[in-house]
Amino acid sequence: MMAGAGVVLAVVLSVLGVSGVVRAEDPYLFFTWNVTYGTIAPLGVPQQGILINGQFPGPNINSTTNNNIVINVFNFLDEPLLFTWNGIQQRKNSWQDGVAGTNCPIPAGTNYTYHFQVKDQIGSFFYFPSLGMQKAAGGFGGLRVNSRLLIPVPFDPPADDFTVIIGDWYNKDHTALAKTLDSGSSIRLPVGVLINGRPGKDGEGKDDAPLFEMEAGKVYRYRICNVGIRTTLNFRFQGHVMTLVEMDGSHTMQNVYESLDVHIGQCFSVLVKADQAPGDYYIVASSRFLKHKELTATAVVRYSGSSAAPSPVLPKAPASWAWSLNQWRSFRWNLTASAARPNPQGSYHYGSINITRTIRLASSRNFVGGNLRYALNGVSHVDTETPLKLVEYYGFGGNYFSYNVTGDEAPAEGSPIKLLPNVKTVEFRTYVEIILENPEKAVQVYHLNGYAFFLAGMGPGKWSPEKRNTYNMLDAVSRHSVQVYPRSWSAILLSFDNAGMWNLRSEVWERRYLGQQLYLSVQSPARSLRDEYSLPDTVLLCGPIASFPKPPPYT
Repeated sequence: MMAGAGVVLAVVLSVLGVSGVVRAEDPYLFFTWNVTYGTIAPLGVPQQGILINGQFPGPNINSTTNNNIVINVFNFLDEPLLFTWNGIQQRKNSWQDGVAGTNCPIPAGTNYTYHFQVKDQIGSFFYFPSLGMQKAAGGFGGLRVNSRLLIPVPFDPPADDFTVIIGDWYNKDHTALAKTLDSGSSIRLPVGVLINGRPGKDGEGKDDAPLFEMEAGKVYRYRICNVGIRTTLNFRFQGHVMTLVEMDGSHTMQNVYESLDVHIGQCFSVLVKADQAPGDYYIVASSRFLKHKELTATAVVRYSGSSAAPSPVLPKAPASWAWSLNQWRSFRWNLTASAARPNPQGSYHYGSINITRTIRLASSRNFVGGNLRYALNGVSHVDTETPLKLVEYYGFGGNYFSYNVTGDEAPAEGSPIKLLPNVKTVEFRTYVEIILENPEKAVQVYHLNGYAFFLAGMGPGKWSPEKRNTYNMLDAVSRHSVQVYPRSWSAILLSFDNAGMWNLRSEVWERRYLGQQLYLSVQSPARSLRDEYSLPDTVLLCGPIASFPKPPPYT
C-alpha cells in the first residue's frame, strides 16, 4: 500500500553510524516524490503528462559533492516506472542507476526508495523516467551538484543560479508515441520546443510572465540542459553574451559565446552579466538540423524594475552542422581549476595512458519483420524480463543472455539486424578507446551511464587509426554525452574503473526505444566491496531470479 506519501521533504541531516555504502560524515538529502498523471497543455493541446508532486517539469534537486540523496518514489501511474540520473556516475553502485538493464521497475501502486551518492562530482545534470517513451511526457527536472565550500571554484559566486530545462515536444501522449513505434513506424518530427515546460507565449502570442529576473550590473549563472528526445537545440540570450564555465560536470576554459548548440542529454553552465540597458530580454531555444523547419521557444528575462518590452527581433541561430563542429573544437578543459577535489582537473593526464582496446560501434537502421529497428554493430537490443545486472550478480549471466554478441569492429553497411540483448564485457580498470561511427544523414547523440569520458576527436568520413593524429590529448573536456555528426565519427577515451552494468545508448529516444543501445559489463575479479557495493537489501526483484536465494554479499 502507498499510505504515507507526502509532500517533498528537503531535510539535510548528518547521519552517523551508517554501514556499508557511504561515509558517515557525508550529509543526507531526503525527498518524497508522488508521481502522477496530470493534464498539461504546453503547446495548447491537452495531453497526459507525468508530474512529480504536481509539478511539470519536476522539482530541482540541489545537492553538494558527496551528498547522499534519498528519494522515496511513490508510483501513482498505471504502469511501471524507473528514474535515471543523467550524468551521475553512481560509483560502485549501478544498483541505483534506474534503467531496465539494472533495475526492476517500480510497479504501479507501490513505492521504491533510491539511495545514491553524488560521489566526487560537481556540475549540472538532470533526471528523467527511463522506461518506454515516458520521457516524452515529463517527469524530468534539474539536478545540480555544487562544489564543497573548501574547494575553489574558478569564478566568483553569481548573484543567483538558474536552471533552464529545454527540449523538443510532441502533442501526443507517450503511450501513443510508443504505439506508433511498436507498429513499425517512426514518430517523425516534434511539433514544438519548450523552456521550463512552456513555449514562452500563449495562444494569442502574448509573452508569459518573466521566467527570471536580474539586477543591473550583476552576474548570473544559467544551467541549460536539453532533456528532449530527438532534437539538438541552439540556446542564445538576446542582447547578451554567455561565458561558458562548465559542461556535463567539468569546468571549462571560459570562452565567450553568442549561442551554444546543446545536444540531447547535455548540460552547459554559463555566466551572463546584466550589462545592457534595463528592460526585458528573450532567451531563445530553437531546433537545429531539422529539414525545412525551425521550432522556437522563448522566455523573458527581466531587469529588476523594468517595464520595457523585449525587442521582437530574435537573435538568429547558426545554419550548418559544420558550425556546430567548429564550436565543439573551441571547448577546452580548464586544467588549473579544481573539480570535486582540491587537485586541479589537469592533474589527470589522460593523453599519456596507453590504450589497451579499441571498440568501433556503428549505428544502422533497417526493418525486421516489417518493423523499423535501429542497431549498434548489427544488434538491436532487447530488454530482458529480469535486469541484466541482477542476472549477472546471481551468476546466471551466460545462461540467460549471451555476452559479446557483437565484435569490436562494425559489420558491413546494410548487414541484417539481429534482435538480442546486447551486452559487451570490458575488463576492469582497462583504458579503452570507443569509436562511434554515424553512416547516416542525421546527427546522433550517445550517453554512457556510470562514467565520464574524454571526447578526444571527431571528424567527417570514416575513422581510421591515422585519425588519432588529430586527437586532442591535452585538454579535451571530460563529459558523459557525445554528438556524432552526419557521416562522421567521434572518439572517446576512458578508464573502465567503475564496476557495474552500464548503459550506452542513443539519446534520440526513438532510436533507443527501437534498439540502438547496449550494456557494458564491467566486473571486478575480486568481487569485493572495495570495487562494488553488494546487492542492496531493499532492491526490487522480478522475473525468474525472484525465487532464488540472494547470493552472499561482497566482503
